[in-house]
Amino acid sequence: MFDMSALELSYAVKAKKLSVVELVTAYVAEIEREDGKINAFISVSEDTALKRAEEIQKKIDSGDPLSPLAGVPIAVKDNINVAGMNTTCASEKLKGYISSSNATVIDKLEENGLILLGKLNMDEFAMGLSCDTGIFGPTLNPWDITRSPGGSSGGSAAAVAAGEAPLSLGSDTGGSIRRPCAFCGVTGIKPTYGSVSRYGLIPCAPSLDQIGPLGRDINDCAALLSVISGPDPADGTCVIEKPFIFDCTPVERLYGFTIGLPRNRSTAVIDPDVGFSVSSAVKKLETAGAVFEDFDMPLSDRMMHAYYIIACAEASVELSLYDDPEFLCEISRPGNPVLSKNREFGPEVKKRIMFGSHVLSPAYKEIYHKNALLVRELVKDAYNRLFERFDMILSPVTPTSANKIGESVIASQNMFAGDIFTVSANLAGLPAVSLPCGFDRYGIPVGLQLTGDAFSENKLIKAARVWQVITDYHTKRPPKR
Repeated sequence: MFDMSALELSYAVKAKKLSVVELVTAYVAEIEREDGKINAFISVSEDTALKRAEEIQKKIDSGDPLSPLAGVPIAVKDNINVAGMNTTCASEKLKGYISSSNATVIDKLEENGLILLGKLNMDEFAMGLSCDTGIFGPTLNPWDITRSPGGSSGGSAAAVAAGEAPLSLGSDTGGSIRRPCAFCGVTGIKPTYGSVSRYGLIPCAPSLDQIGPLGRDINDCAALLSVISGPDPADGTCVIEKPFIFDCTPVERLYGFTIGLPRNRSTAVIDPDVGFSVSSAVKKLETAGAVFEDFDMPLSDRMMHAYYIIACAEASVELSLYDDPEFLCEISRPGNPVLSKNREFGPEVKKRIMFGSHVLSPAYKEIYHKNALLVRELVKDAYNRLFERFDMILSPVTPTSANKIGESVIASQNMFAGDIFTVSANLAGLPAVSLPCGFDRYGIPVGLQLTGDAFSENKLIKAARVWQVITDYHTKRPPKR
């Protein structure tokens, strides 16, 4: 069963080739067997999952209409609230905190018959690039445990890559789904901003954050995105009118698709193995009928600066709540520990709070934050013009494959440069897909990214389906250790 996709697993339980309890039990056992090696899970809800499996099995036995993912186990990043479970954001500030209600995406998972296995490791408050800034220790890459799985949704990608969960949810503020997918050889989608409710997601930078699916292939991710997308009265930024519906018809050609290739995006720092894999992908997609055109990406030298100014400014405002006595009293209900101001944030979070507070200070707000917001609007306008020419844009996800554990501390500037291909989608609120496209000389996965216009997920998923029909990189699994 561990070689089956999520959609195949759901079909198997509905066809009664496999019981839901057997499926959940097997995944819990796999977590117990494997997770000590990679540290993807913060908590596992075995009893709750098995009880839920029995409920779904009864619905199957009764012939009730069920969603395409009913009966499938899933795990979620630990910044997504689940009622009655710890939600820590991998931070000392929230250690022991128990959520009183579900995030909207959790309600949707339950309505569609998915079964929550537990909560996944992450960078503290989603601030980091290597899943090593949280209090639960670093998550390790299943392909090579000396390497990072990427961040901040490193636990979400590592769990899927290691076979500990067929699906997961992460959050993406500047590449936090796509980077881990590239490093761990799995597939992920950062949806259009406003297509998936953020209600119940503990924010990093609210105008940039978006919840999205991770899975073994694009069909699983598309099915999960259909489940979690859609309007939500509780989230005023969720502007989509109805959930995504994706055409599942098999397709092998991309005739009529024009794809842009940015020439000027950090070409000097792209690792040769990454460059070769992405160039090879372009040739394969050309064979499948796509037409490629080079272009110079406007504002490429300003995007990173604007992104980090906006992200840190918003983070400093959001996290100031954790020093507000009224807020602490509100979330410290009976049964929860008193959340004390004496609990400290970790170094990475402190650094971003300090930088964010600096750029929002009266002396510098006009110079930095106001100009960063102006750059953001210019980036949006630039993309609007580009998507008059192109159906989508193709690039690497990151300039390099997975870094060694600890390199984020030793060479932090190089690590931040790793976001060069991903942050613009968050600045502009656009959808982007991360797909495995090869391996480096050490056998570590490489990922390519497809970025599209707002709410063009159907186009992106069609192109991704073609890619995964004509290649088999998404079927590769890390060696068992």
